[in-house]
Amino acid sequence: MTKAIAFPEYGSADVLRPIDVELPAPGPGQVLVEVGAAGVNPLDRKLRAGELAGVFPVTFPSVPGYEVAGTVAAVGPEVTGFAVGDEVFGAVTGGGYAERALASAARLTHRPASLDRELAAAIPVAAETAERILDTLGARAGQTLLVHGAAGGVGTLLLQFARARGITVVGTASEANHAYLRELGAVPVAYGEGLAERIRAAAPGGVDLAVDATGQGDVLRLSIELTGGADRVVTIADAVGAERYGVRFSAGGDDASQQRAHAAALALHEAGTLVLPLHRVLPLADAAEAHRLSEQGHLRGKIVLTV
Repeated sequence: MTKAIAFPEYGSADVLRPIDVELPAPGPGQVLVEVGAAGVNPLDRKLRAGELAGVFPVTFPSVPGYEVAGTVAAVGPEVTGFAVGDEVFGAVTGGGYAERALASAARLTHRPASLDRELAAAIPVAAETAERILDTLGARAGQTLLVHGAAGGVGTLLLQFARARGITVVGTASEANHAYLRELGAVPVAYGEGLAERIRAAAPGGVDLAVDATGQGDVLRLSIELTGGADRVVTIADAVGAERYGVRFSAGGDDASQQRAHAAALALHEAGTLVLPLHRVLPLADAAEAHRLSEQGHLRGKIVLTV
């Protein structure tokens, strides 16, 4: 048995509670990870609240958590490259808010000693999403990318991955995050009335591509107007708006994109330039508080739970 935090029904953060979970032995291609830290993402709270019940139904009690860092406790058949005791980080298919979690070996990467567990646990989901967005858009050097919600976890890594590809980035954020975006090499633009004019002023040569990481307001229509076409816009936060405006909604990735994302993040880390603030680091028992903080939005970086 392993201790975990789960929700036995849809509801507010208050439905999260400790439970004991019996995990099977790792199957072919799987690794059992003794979790040291788990990342918290908007998806976790949306699933808990039942907002995605029609798209991603869960089995109760459901243990949230889709990214972890920890130690290999056991390996299943057909697993190569990992051994008991190895320090790893990566994506899991759920169950990360626990002392132990099962993961596909294809979505794990060895964690270098210079990368602490808390930061490593914050990387996989945001990094894979950022890498997938750039690939989906076919972003290339010399282009200008508009990012709505640029100071969050995905936005933070998206800006850095884009800059590493030679892409100019304009990012929307609250005034309090403008200095932060400049540090990441982006041109910050404030939310609110007159947004289109401010973006045009920030990108006098025009905007080639746009990403919506907020799902708020009328940013999809505005992004189409600025880029000149729905095929130049991707959202990770507004499936309904995507269908309405004909833009691409991007969710989930494959093993290859996960590994590319880890490699991109580790390259920045090894160069000493990786920036991914941890908004809060809380013990696993405070998962409900982590969800409440996540619900407030406008976070800089990620929330992480330690086990």
